[in-house]
Amino acid sequence: MAKHTTSIQEPDCEATAAPYPGTRTTTDGSGAVVWVETHISEGACAYPITPTTNMGVDFAAAAANGHRNLWGEAIAFLEPESEHSSASAAEGFAAAGGRVTNFTSGQGLVLMKEVLYTISGKRLPAVFHIGARALTSHSLNVHAGHDDVMAVADTGWGMVFARNAQCAADLALIARRAAENSHTPFMVCQDGFLTTHTLETTRLPEPEFMREFVGDPAERVPCLMDPARPVMSGVVQNQDAYMKGKVAQRHFTDRTSMHLKEAMNTYAQATGRRLDPVTTYCMEGAEVAIVAMGSMIETARATVDWLRARGDLRVGVVEVVCFRPFPTAEIVEALRDVRAAAVIERMDNPLAQSNPLIGEIKAAFADAITDMPGVPSVSRIPILHAGVAGLGSRDIRPGHFLSVLKALYERGPRTFVLGIDHELSLPDAVDPDVRPPGAFSMRGYSVGGFGSVTTNKVIATIAADVFDLYVQAYPLYGSEKKGLPTRYFLTAAPSAIRTHSELRHVEFVPLNSLNALNLGNPLEGISRGGTVFVQTTEKEPAAVWGLVPGYARRAIREGGLRLLYLDAASIAAGVSSRPDLQVRMQGIVLLGVFLAANPFAEERDITRDDLMESVERSLRTFFGKAGEQVVQDNLVCVRRGMAEVLEVPKDVMSASAERRAEAVDGFTVGELMTSGVTTCALGTTLPEVRRIMIAEKSSCVLITDDEGQMQGVLSMTDLARAHTLEQRLDPDLPDLRVEHLMTHEVLTTFPAEELSAAVDRLVERRVTRLIVTAGNKSNHPIGTLSTEDLTAAEPLYAQWIK
Repeated sequence: MAKHTTSIQEPDCEATAAPYPGTRTTTDGSGAVVWVETHISEGACAYPITPTTNMGVDFAAAAANGHRNLWGEAIAFLEPESEHSSASAAEGFAAAGGRVTNFTSGQGLVLMKEVLYTISGKRLPAVFHIGARALTSHSLNVHAGHDDVMAVADTGWGMVFARNAQCAADLALIARRAAENSHTPFMVCQDGFLTTHTLETTRLPEPEFMREFVGDPAERVPCLMDPARPVMSGVVQNQDAYMKGKVAQRHFTDRTSMHLKEAMNTYAQATGRRLDPVTTYCMEGAEVAIVAMGSMIETARATVDWLRARGDLRVGVVEVVCFRPFPTAEIVEALRDVRAAAVIERMDNPLAQSNPLIGEIKAAFADAITDMPGVPSVSRIPILHAGVAGLGSRDIRPGHFLSVLKALYERGPRTFVLGIDHELSLPDAVDPDVRPPGAFSMRGYSVGGFGSVTTNKVIATIAADVFDLYVQAYPLYGSEKKGLPTRYFLTAAPSAIRTHSELRHVEFVPLNSLNALNLGNPLEGISRGGTVFVQTTEKEPAAVWGLVPGYARRAIREGGLRLLYLDAASIAAGVSSRPDLQVRMQGIVLLGVFLAANPFAEERDITRDDLMESVERSLRTFFGKAGEQVVQDNLVCVRRGMAEVLEVPKDVMSASAERRAEAVDGFTVGELMTSGVTTCALGTTLPEVRRIMIAEKSSCVLITDDEGQMQGVLSMTDLARAHTLEQRLDPDLPDLRVEHLMTHEVLTTFPAEELSAAVDRLVERRVTRLIVTAGNKSNHPIGTLSTEDLTAAEPLYAQWIK
């Protein structure tokens, strides 16, 4: 098996003797950027736009509080009336010799495009931070996509992409040094929400190092408005002069790559964290490779590690850190020996020859095979596959990368998409568990406005500080308003967490409401012996167990899961001294439950007193500004959550299973089924089906062929969808027929089947009826077995099948 090779170390970097390894903390990509910019910049000109709003808000707060940068200057924050104006303000700030930044995304970045050209044209070394976001096209989306940055990729700016919060901090400094050395502005891009809002273990650069690395802005940023040294800037030029000025800028742009590499090399020597324009991972001897930018690199690397640990597959990952100036020689060198590579991008531009990144790579290899000076010469070009994934933060999972690598080995489609149902989609593979050894993960289900985001941050911070663990925490942000279901994720582990996707493999599932069990399957992927917590007003364990749906009961029993419960809402209401904080304080009660449920305190022999002392320090960080009483209220909630959480005993769980087994033992489907079904033939039009269903008072109709064999089922819901579709179609088109809309997969049973097996199928698939067929390989429908049949025969069934 090929040796693992990587040119960048993980965030801890404990093995290095670097003089400036950074200060370990827990923050997100936005916080990492603000930490750097409030120390090295003189000001920010920005207009808030999701998902970079937090950067502007925190920078503005620092300015309002009188924060001074490393050279003793009070930083300034200016919020004009639009993103275009903020870019113009930043242009003026930089032209006057100031070290300036900006925070923007999506439409905001595109709106300022006009100004971006003038900033680069005047050689102003500004650094803008971009929360890369999908652009509004067929619909509005505020989540991750690279549409916005690619829309301004040719405005003359350097562009680097961070894959996590650590890289966001590192690249903020690297880009600043490169920008001021090359007189070329830079954008530092990170995936919106996926990086800007993901809390993770990070080493923030030390102030003394930042001061040394970027230098005093008074000595580094030229002033174009110095009366003692007047220059012309932004003038009108005609045919005789414009081209000369434009081409003359190559004096700067041709040296930008050199200055960027110098900044990266110097940074690596000082911190032990190496970034290159192209970063390779496990590429020594690799046959195939995944190429990408941004946060999906994390999951790709973890998946490759998982694969290599289980076989001799020679697969690797190539991360393009620098998109502008494009690293032609480096990308050719990284990919020249592979047989095939998949270039996966967070955007889709099908009218172009190729999407931006793969288009650049194709051009690089065209130069290489035609012996372009400065580019490594090659005799062959790898087969390049173009992939589209993660648009609008669509989840990109380890199983997706397994599918991609399989397609590369099998010479699969040259163009593909991931994560949706489409003719270009690669089939999904089962997601492996690519978390680091010893990881403990939580997937929570809450309601908007209940404080789950803050709770998750608090839990992550405490897990990092108290248990000395690496953490990663993020909510599934959406445009939903308060009161709608939300999810949030957290992983704590002894080593760096190198995956970035929604969690399938978890040890702890807290449910703000038992109704979450009716809206999906929140228990999917929970490890054997894991823990489920439910918020409920019930006090007795049997009553709590009675509220759990049948499929979930079975999963809990068979998985050996613990079921904890507590009325967190009642505790929060009784403890909170402020009515406006009662709902959000439920999450702080959950913090106490989390501390009781995870193994870390016991593994580290941490006493409860020592644990609460550490918890108090963290709570003061989050809530200290709200006053001492609020801090004490939160502490009481944590203590009560730890002390008062209850568990449903195993004997309560097994008792109901025994009663169910006794009730169904010896019965067959034929003894309880309802005979007779409503059918119609293939080719029946939808108006005819409606008449049949109304006449028969049936909620569904079975579709049969000429021999009476069942081919599918059509429900009232299908007809309602069809009505909407018919209104949109040309009225002159033929009527829709049942085969156009029917569901082909029908869950069946037969009269001689044991009732217990049929009930299990109802519970597992969470349906209300099975179609009974004649059996003996016949698919002729003769009746149904429904939950109503079961309940009528034995009232206890109502508990098991709900």
